[in-house]
Amino acid sequence: MTARKKAAPRVDRRRAPAQRVRRQQQRSEQSRAVILEAALDLFSHQGFHGTNIRDIAHKARVSTGALYYQFPDKETLFRALLDEYWTALARPDHPLNRALAEGAFPDNLDALGRAARESVKGYERYIALIYVDVVEFDGVHIQRFYADMASRFEAFLAAHPGRERIERRLRPGVSPVAAIMLATRFLLHYFAVEIVFRVPNHFGKDSDAVLGEIADILRHGMLRQERAPLPE
Repeated sequence: MTARKKAAPRVDRRRAPAQRVRRQQQRSEQSRAVILEAALDLFSHQGFHGTNIRDIAHKARVSTGALYYQFPDKETLFRALLDEYWTALARPDHPLNRALAEGAFPDNLDALGRAARESVKGYERYIALIYVDVVEFDGVHIQRFYADMASRFEAFLAAHPGRERIERRLRPGVSPVAAIMLATRFLLHYFAVEIVFRVPNHFGKDSDAVLGEIADILRHGMLRQERAPLPE
């Protein structure tokens, strides 16, 4: 007797097109990711006009056709990278957001400073794009983000469970939004100079010592507290 041949596994032909679509989507997403990574590295080091499409495709190891399939032009690619950064800034796990949520402001400004340092280190190349935009595009791509910054901080504070505590800790007349923006923006800029511009100790001393001084000045001001004159 001859051995009975096993029947070939049945293929659900209705599922095959869907699987092909999923594989194509995965390949497309992977291609987009490597293109964005290559463009981020080149734009942040060479600038926008110093980088061409062929440079990006070569670094990403894709054809220029594959790149144009994902992005119609170089500026669209540049905007996509900035959008990635804006999205990252809004995530709860962003170091600065995490520190704020954990109550670092206004009492633990040293912790807020460490979070600012971590933020700049982690997103150094994206921060460089902001300066590229200012120099090469007069800031046209970043204007709306910064114009809406106060409203985003207002929304953050409105949802913050410690808002009342923050308001009680600030002296009368000090806006919580202005105070938190001043502290976070100053700390981020300080570390942008140190990390992005490669200028260590630009306050003339170690950053940890400077953080302590900055925190003290932000908490107590820089002017000597004058005593009220005694009545005669």
